[in-house]
Amino acid sequence: MSVEPQTDSDIELVAVLETVDRAVAELRRGSAVVVISDGEALLVRPAETVDAGPLPFFGRQDLDDISVAVTGRRAAILGLADPTAPAVVLQQKDGFSPSAIRALIDPKADNQGPVPPTGVTGQMAGESSAAYTAVRLTKIARLLPAVVIATITANDAVAWAAANGRTVVSAPAVLAYDRLQADTLVPVSEARVPLAGCENTKIIAFRPRDGGVEHLAIIIGEPDTSAPVLTRLHSECFTGDLLGSLKCDCGDQLRGAVTAIAENGGGVLLYLAQEGRGIGLVNKLRAYELQEKGFDTVDANEQLGFDDDERIYLPAVQMLTRLGVSQVKLLTNNPAKVGALARHGVAVTERVAHVFPSNQHNWSYLDTKAKRSGHLF
Repeated sequence: MSVEPQTDSDIELVAVLETVDRAVAELRRGSAVVVISDGEALLVRPAETVDAGPLPFFGRQDLDDISVAVTGRRAAILGLADPTAPAVVLQQKDGFSPSAIRALIDPKADNQGPVPPTGVTGQMAGESSAAYTAVRLTKIARLLPAVVIATITANDAVAWAAANGRTVVSAPAVLAYDRLQADTLVPVSEARVPLAGCENTKIIAFRPRDGGVEHLAIIIGEPDTSAPVLTRLHSECFTGDLLGSLKCDCGDQLRGAVTAIAENGGGVLLYLAQEGRGIGLVNKLRAYELQEKGFDTVDANEQLGFDDDERIYLPAVQMLTRLGVSQVKLLTNNPAKVGALARHGVAVTERVAHVFPSNQHNWSYLDTKAKRSGHLF
């Protein structure tokens, strides 16, 4: 399957995406980037990469107000803000030591102090702020959603960044990133892949224009796109899908969807790169560790600073549109998926229940899904 030629508009979108991608790569290496929003400029480093040593650049005279920014969810856990706050900037009169930073951002830290932490104050940061943008960047990077920040006092922050070898990213670019990645998804390859129980299967790989992570469309049988297509939106789950983990029902749902679609005569299974409800595999394992200490799945995510569900369904909408699917019968127990597709123009004519037996390891997980996340079983 060929890729359409890029227009000037495509090139401009890719430039925005690549800027965010560069910033994400720097953060994942533990380096610092510059975030700019409405005249505000911050030097930003992911808080989880702070170790016992000094913070490079953060001791300079042209930086001020060294703080820690976290999500409203994490600040609420610390007793310092309302959970609905987009982000919260934490400050302390004498600054933060590396161990103090770890205690603020990591519920598994050995040196957890009193809640709220002694001497720490929190100030809400809005969705257009550089602090919120910085926290959002760590979510895109699949890191803990917390950053060490310092205000750049130089008159020209862009020139300062260039002189100090720092990547610059703007708030509008970061906040548009998820939408632009979805909007620029294009099919880049396809192949016949016979599956057990359904030999007539084709997989189409979709990739955003910036070369980011791929999502897969698994076309089973011969779906009739002139009628509602039996469809499953399945978020990847390494532990359940590949290893057969008993902690969730993801593997059962994946294999059950293939069987159900095959028996229907055809349909579409979208395999979306949104591990751990969008928080990534490493953070999902962190949440699992918290669950071993008694937290349910929702509370574990919130302890880490995430929302209950960080997934977005714009990629699924784009993929269905590319496949010519405008109406679906959706295999799901999650009403949020129905609403997400409907909001973006894909008609859900029927929700098809997708339930499998529980076991001693995932019963609590499924119970939380029903009671706290609104899943229908």
